[in-house]
Amino acid sequence: MNILILGSGGREHAIAWKLSQSTKVKKIFIGPGNAGTSSCGTNIKIDPEKFDEVKDAVLSNKIDIVIVGPESPLVKGIHDYFLNDKKLAKIPVIGPVKNAAMLEGSKDFAKDFMTRYNIPTAAYRTFDKPTYSEALHFLKKINPPYVLKADGLAAGKGVVILNNFGEASKELAAMLDGKFGEASRKVVIEEFLKGIELSVFVITDGHSYKLLPEAKDYKRIGVGDTGLNTGGMGAVSPVPFADGNFMTKVEEKIIKPTIRGLSEDHIPYKGFIFFGLINVDGEPYVIEYNVRLGDPETEAMLPRISSDFFELIEGVAECDLHKRELTIDKRSVTTVMMVSGGYPGNYEKDKVISGLDSVSEAVVFHAGTRLVDDKVVTNGGRVLSVSAWGRTMNEALRESYRNAGLISYDGSYFRSDIGFDLQG
Repeated sequence: MNILILGSGGREHAIAWKLSQSTKVKKIFIGPGNAGTSSCGTNIKIDPEKFDEVKDAVLSNKIDIVIVGPESPLVKGIHDYFLNDKKLAKIPVIGPVKNAAMLEGSKDFAKDFMTRYNIPTAAYRTFDKPTYSEALHFLKKINPPYVLKADGLAAGKGVVILNNFGEASKELAAMLDGKFGEASRKVVIEEFLKGIELSVFVITDGHSYKLLPEAKDYKRIGVGDTGLNTGGMGAVSPVPFADGNFMTKVEEKIIKPTIRGLSEDHIPYKGFIFFGLINVDGEPYVIEYNVRLGDPETEAMLPRISSDFFELIEGVAECDLHKRELTIDKRSVTTVMMVSGGYPGNYEKDKVISGLDSVSEAVVFHAGTRLVDDKVVTNGGRVLSVSAWGRTMNEALRESYRNAGLISYDGSYFRSDIGFDLQG
């Protein structure tokens, strides 16, 4: 089979790396890909959000299955585009249709869905500019911290948590005035939940599902979860507190009602569901849904799958996922993200990366790189994700950090305390 993976980050490199191990996969194409993905397949210069470009690539390369990495093409309806095109309609797309992608594309849609199907989540209300005064009244009724979420996609920047009512009211006004563009024309205000977060993933054909390894990522730029939010500075899998009892609650209270709710709402769903969860005194609550795999969690989660990952992809395409095998390695995998100096603020690109050939007992997934005259250079804020295995989380972390220390480029930085809150 010929596979096209849409995207250019560490998640897409990890997917390509894993699929390249399958005897059923003939050729892998990545659009647009990066310097790392070129070692797993063929990069194609296309924009995943320009569907005509995707169509041309699919037809010219005789693609059998398309896997959509990032959320934006899904929210914009790339799966629907395929279904409505005579030349593409029979080519399976791993990723939900536009209506189902609203689970990530609209916080209000997701919260309403969870409320209707009794899926545990924080209490909330949604407001727009005409209801600003009602929003202020609602803020006064709840205890700080105040959680404000732009309804739509805001490139990971649309969630604000504030302790002061005055600051919250000003931020709310700014969001409703278009601080995040159309994404914050509506704002969800919800109660703050105190606990520890984790990410849980399933792959589903719309009927059955397979539970993939869970992971925990670290969003803040600084040690001890300080500083600005980023796209993710590292991740660990498994998550120590996500034991059998906790994960049974997750399945019974969250995953199964979600799959059942989508079916009852007549929303077809084929692909991955990311459950952003928080453990509040042993009880799981949903913070958010994503309609694709997380990044950098994928770089810690996929290396723990020891069976043929393509079997799951094919199971979704052929609607027989329940027949497919999934085997998970009991070892821990950790990943440490190397970023550009200045990230998540301003940073420079095109810094030559050295030391990649020195890496051993680990795998380096490229997130923001490109090739220039046979040299690998930086091409983004998050540059490389260094993943390693270990009998324990700490053993895996030692290998991730040892190998990250072998790689260098001007201005490189990585957090030194991934997994700090899970020690002991």
